[in-house]
Amino acid sequence: MRRGAASMVALALIGCLSHSTAAAPRQIDATRLPVPIAEHTAFEVTGTLEQGGLATGLAPVDAPLTLDGRPVPVAPDGRFIVAFDRDAGPVAELRYVSPNGVFLVQRLTIAPRAWRIERLPTLPRHAQPEPEFEALRAPEAAAIAAARATVTDAAGWRQSFRWPVAGRQSGWFGSQRIYAGEPGSYHTGADIAVPDGTPVAAPADGVVILAADHPFTLEGNLLMIDHGMGLSTALLHLSRIDVAVGEHVRQGQIVGRSGHSGRATGPHLHWGLRWRDARLDPLLVAGSPPPR
Repeated sequence: MRRGAASMVALALIGCLSHSTAAAPRQIDATRLPVPIAEHTAFEVTGTLEQGGLATGLAPVDAPLTLDGRPVPVAPDGRFIVAFDRDAGPVAELRYVSPNGVFLVQRLTIAPRAWRIERLPTLPRHAQPEPEFEALRAPEAAAIAAARATVTDAAGWRQSFRWPVAGRQSGWFGSQRIYAGEPGSYHTGADIAVPDGTPVAAPADGVVILAADHPFTLEGNLLMIDHGMGLSTALLHLSRIDVAVGEHVRQGQIVGRSGHSGRATGPHLHWGLRWRDARLDPLLVAGSPPPR
């Protein structure tokens, strides 16, 4: 994972709290705690605390952890990841309940970003989809949703991610067009302009959770890889897929070839990253793409 725009937060339990016998949990605002004492460290978060960013953390393994009320899985060694959507609000709340009934709350400040916005005041937004498109799209969307719900034993989330291909970036995460005052969908990944047939590598270890057996209407030949802990990759517009669902892949392994299948104006690779429902910016996770 990229280090940059780093931010670190550490929490501590005050020694006397470990002796609490109160039946109801007591809340401690971690932002008001004194300098942490090493032996009482509760958890820490290090990474990119901004919209589209990903961070890792260390938490006690004997207590449940949540982010904004949703459970966050914690590995046996206490490691976990959290991430923040393109439109994430200014604050996210981490919370855990200790074995003795005390729970800590840590509020993470999420930095906003300036997105590439293109305004087209005289051009109307795209027409509504045709019934034929909707009929094709429904099973595709269901397949994508089912893949994202798949839980695997992948541990690639622990690695420093690498770009699937090298080349010139041609599309930016979060960019958006405004048609006559009406916003279109923002770009959910990063595009790299590469010729058809360019080898595409797995950005980290993982398990294949979707390998389209035919081009999807939008994504074309779509390959999805689970990296564990809710983090997944989507590789779009491929000309060919060389791996199968359930296959374990290693970082750097060739998994397919680039193309321009689906809705694409030219040959390129679209790399999308998600943590659960949060769409992430590959630039914040893997740094700048290497040149060809």
